[in-house]
Amino acid sequence: MRYNPLGKTGLFVSELCLGAMTFGGKGFWEAIGKLGNQEAETLVGTALDAGVNFIDTADVYSEGESERLVGAALKSLARPRELIVVATKVRGRVGPGVNQVGLSRAHILSSIDGSLKRLGLDHVDLYQIHGFDPATPIEETVRALDDVVRSGKARYVGFSNLPAWLASKAITFAEENGLARFQSAQVYYSIAGRDIEREIAPLCQAEGVAILPWSPLAGGLLSGKFDPDKKGPADARRASFDFPPVNMERLPRVLAALRKVSEATNVSVARVALAWQLTRPFVTSIIIGAKKKEQLVDNLAAVDVKLSAEHVKLLDEASALPSEYPGWMVEFQNARDPRGVGKMPTEAEIRAAMDRVK
Repeated sequence: MRYNPLGKTGLFVSELCLGAMTFGGKGFWEAIGKLGNQEAETLVGTALDAGVNFIDTADVYSEGESERLVGAALKSLARPRELIVVATKVRGRVGPGVNQVGLSRAHILSSIDGSLKRLGLDHVDLYQIHGFDPATPIEETVRALDDVVRSGKARYVGFSNLPAWLASKAITFAEENGLARFQSAQVYYSIAGRDIEREIAPLCQAEGVAILPWSPLAGGLLSGKFDPDKKGPADARRASFDFPPVNMERLPRVLAALRKVSEATNVSVARVALAWQLTRPFVTSIIIGAKKKEQLVDNLAAVDVKLSAEHVKLLDEASALPSEYPGWMVEFQNARDPRGVGKMPTEAEIRAAMDRVK
């Protein structure tokens, strides 16, 4: 297991993070997983024993039950608190009240107390906003998060599921006003869904923000259990919860490439998908979830898979995003020179640039 810095903090997290969305199984979340105390403790212990030092949950997962189970597992396992990085999130609805949702100061300050109580901790290491709240100015959210950090209830803050423009606005506002700024971005990313490479990943690289991909196996589609032309196992998460959305036209060639590399390396399709993601320079820690110990063990073994340059190229090409504006224009304008200046491009250079953006 390798460890990477969390943004600009000096805090290091394992390259794999245990996601606790399968813990609890209450309400809407039952389709994703319904692990109880013993199963949750087994997964947490297995991950920690493998070198994982990072656990992620959220106040909305199983209506708070996921946080409680994470806290109970940590207490039962009795590992030193300073060795474990605990992250949770705020934004979703946690009650029937009109203000029991969103990213207002009122909801954030109330929610951090609720999360800490359920976790049985006096602080979390990373407190993340769980998405966009159109009712609350981002400036109010950033100031409230800064208050949470200054109170000692969270060490650092991050965001999840924001558009790049809004994340950039929040980071700029925080830095201009001496407030705690986002150190991490928890975003959907998989070899079947590389959308963040357009805007979010470049932003995070430029600003020194850690990228924490969620659903790296695309809700189980990349587990090796599914084919484009047939359904997977009835008890698989994707069978009852078709999320996140995946471009089904590109999926067959992605799966074909994964299977080819899987056969060549003699490891599971899921491990290949995770190993490919670990080759991305902007990825800090991949969030992996599991229902069973054997599934978790297989995913954890992805850190030992070394993909050849040929295999990475095969996977890159099979999963490449189609060009979109302004990306294709940037590439065309800079085809002649990395700085966009110098001699005029030759006809061959222009044709090559146009071929790449088709």
